[in-house]
Amino acid sequence: MPRIRKQAANGSADRTLSPASNDDSAPPSRSLSSDSLHPPPPGPLSIIITDEEREVIKVNNASLTELKNACDDALKRFLSRPDLFKQQYLHTDVRLALGWSGVGVALFTGLYGWRVEFEKSKPVVWAGLIVYFLLTALQTLYAYFIEGDIVFVGKRKTFSKRIITERLTISSQTEPGRKHTPPAYTLSATYVQSSSGGKSLLARGKASDSKGYNAFFDENGVMHQVALEQFVGALVERVMEGRDT
Repeated sequence: MPRIRKQAANGSADRTLSPASNDDSAPPSRSLSSDSLHPPPPGPLSIIITDEEREVIKVNNASLTELKNACDDALKRFLSRPDLFKQQYLHTDVRLALGWSGVGVALFTGLYGWRVEFEKSKPVVWAGLIVYFLLTALQTLYAYFIEGDIVFVGKRKTFSKRIITERLTISSQTEPGRKHTPPAYTLSATYVQSSSGGKSLLARGKASDSKGYNAFFDENGVMHQVALEQFVGALVERVMEGRDT
């Protein structure tokens, strides 16, 4: 193999380099898989939002419920943009189905009891009442134990030699203020990336973060939407990269 002798600055040392080698400033080469040649899915911070696309949001600073609801709504609008995730409404659909089913049972029971004699209608009325209360209880239990604090569930499908599915779930809570710290908006995010219809797991991440509401609202209750979007976007990109916290 041809050899190139390179003399050091002090003239006391030399190195042997192959013809394909570069200078010292060149980064070391690394092998790339076929999947790594494709750019990763865009993260929230890569999406540019103009001021014209935002509406002024103003709430009552004294109400933690209003502060949290405003942040939740802004989060959902931000992550549901066309280039990001498509929001899933499964939890809302289940609660609505249970609620409307209860209303239907109550309506049917009331009409039946009105049209049929009291003694004859009692078995059906009692059955309707039991079913109504069961549906109401199921709705409450579902909202408390299954939906919980989840405010956003989103999916996205991309194609990179195969169909890749991403699922993002975010829960939010209000952390009460303490003597020297204001009330805080706390987010927990989980991320799953899979292919083959969910049979092949490609990546998984989980992260959480918290920041005071005073970082997102001024003294008049006007939301600093850019600050909230930066907070949410940084958390989502961190969980997408698998940097658990």
